[in-house]
Amino acid sequence: MGQWRSAAVYTCICAGVTEPEVRACIRSGADTVERIGDSCLAGTGCGTCVEQLETLLEEHAEDGVLGEAQPSGV
Repeated sequence: MGQWRSAAVYTCICAGVTEPEVRACIRSGADTVERIGDSCLAGTGCGTCVEQLETLLEEHAEDGVLGEAQPSGV
């Protein structure tokens, strides 16, 4: 039997950008869909992925808020 490879899950097919690449852009400071596009070109083609990009931005913001709400040392 052949080797199985992990298939990349693309968030933006037009630019060939994966979800981990988008998350890296967000962690690096891209805080809008436009800034993600400036960073890695996701969302600059047909626009189908814009909703997913917005979801990833919201998830990142929620993680940041939750992280700040926890007391240090916990």
